[in-house]
Amino acid sequence: MPPRDNPTARQTRLGTELRKMRDLAGKTAREAAGLISTDQAKISHIEAGRIGISEDRIKRLAVLYACTDAVLVEALCAIAREHRGQHWWDEYRGILAPAFLDIAELEHHASSLRCLQPVTIPGVLQTETYARALFAGVLPKLPADEIDARTEHRMRRQAIFNRETPPPLQTIVHEAALRMRIGGRKVAKEQLERLLEVSHRPEITLRVIPFSSDDFVEVTQTVLYADGPVPPLGTIHLDTPFGGRYLDATADLDRYRLLLDSAERTSLSPDDSRSFIHHIAREL
Repeated sequence: MPPRDNPTARQTRLGTELRKMRDLAGKTAREAAGLISTDQAKISHIEAGRIGISEDRIKRLAVLYACTDAVLVEALCAIAREHRGQHWWDEYRGILAPAFLDIAELEHHASSLRCLQPVTIPGVLQTETYARALFAGVLPKLPADEIDARTEHRMRRQAIFNRETPPPLQTIVHEAALRMRIGGRKVAKEQLERLLEVSHRPEITLRVIPFSSDDFVEVTQTVLYADGPVPPLGTIHLDTPFGGRYLDATADLDRYRLLLDSAERTSLSPDDSRSFIHHIAREL
């Protein structure tokens, strides 16, 4: 089977974790290749997510690397068991850019989610009209069918909250995002009412950072922190004007946890946040 041209973020992560294991163990790619009867080039492809690997080989490599974290090894095996066409977002392959599929995949597999939103509402909490207005404002202008596909995909991401045990979501929204009249007054008010509605769900914690806050000024990035089944598999997604960026280095995970902790301390309580949103909605 030829190497994948566009591995998913999750496939890439599996390879990254195997490479981290090997580096920590001080083993060479040649030693790894010898153990599983392959060559160094294939080890490089595996560690780049461009070639799949069986559960048996993952477990054999874990022994070679003296990895005793059984939960981590099983989590990596779970990634290896996944296949294309297994999940709903695969329906959009070839229709939407891979980045859209990757974010849906990340949210689906997360054990919990934390996000910081400076100027827009979190995608999984957006109304259809709000999402459509966002995509309609993209420059250069998108074709109508692309706007339809992006909007539909964004709405389907909200299925994570329809599970029997939804992943907890802690979201911190800056006042700027609440006051942006994306789509006009009616659309903006509908979106605020949606936020008030979902904020009462037990798995969703919504907080607001008001303009009056003196202590928190880092509101330039949209940050999503997705916890994995074990701490080493946490992932950060940064949404930028130039596309999404994924981080998984330990130092990055620590840094963004501190950022989100700081934002939470600066934000209003959930009850005060609801009152704040209600007040803004009444002004529209």
